[in-house]
Amino acid sequence: MTTIAQDTTQDTACSSQPGTTPPSRRQLPIAARQPAQVVREFGPFDGASAIHGVTHDGQRVWAATGESLVAFDPASGATTLTLAVICDAGTAFDGTHLYQIAEARIDKIDPATGQILASIPAPGGGNDSGLTWAEGSLWVGQYRDRKIHQIDPATGAVRRTIESDRFVTGVTWVDGELWHGTWEGEESTLRHIEPASGAVLLQLDMPQGVGVSGLESDGAGLLYCGGGGSGKVRAVRRPRAGMAA
Repeated sequence: MTTIAQDTTQDTACSSQPGTTPPSRRQLPIAARQPAQVVREFGPFDGASAIHGVTHDGQRVWAATGESLVAFDPASGATTLTLAVICDAGTAFDGTHLYQIAEARIDKIDPATGQILASIPAPGGGNDSGLTWAEGSLWVGQYRDRKIHQIDPATGAVRRTIESDRFVTGVTWVDGELWHGTWEGEESTLRHIEPASGAVLLQLDMPQGVGVSGLESDGAGLLYCGGGGSGKVRAVRRPRAGMAA
């Protein structure tokens, strides 16, 4: 369905509470902004009270619910597979394997069986939020630190860092564009940013009270957004280059 319900719970992108962090002194320019166009909602899912990470494997959407990864068909909304793994923040897919933030580590997971094949330390030591795969690297959102780290998927070593002026939730790359979610208080946005400087090229403002925890592109025109404590995943239309209002 497409009716948008208001989220009334606190951000569950990570365990950190925004009230413990002072406002950012950094103010990034925003080149353009417009309302987010939410085109569909999925969930809540059986046994799931929250959505943390979200990823897309080319056919299915995966949602991290805390104690299980739920895969569903975005055409029908039907759940197709559930994996019993710890999944309390971001989720990613590299074309073969899933990667999942679990407490202070990132697990590499067989998507058919749920078997954990390897683990590396998460850069935030438990304060990590979003996760995505691009350019042979994992990209990890740091919620309270307002950063995105590019890390080595084999060792966890940080290769580069991008700074933001908002609490960073989900992260995704699509068509050479870097996007991340933000969530502070009752306000959430989706931001397309310039990777070198962090400057905001386009900001999509979510409806008041609707949060973004996880974030992943379908590789085409949609951005899938975890809805935190609402237990829902929302599909938002991604504006094409040159089409911003």
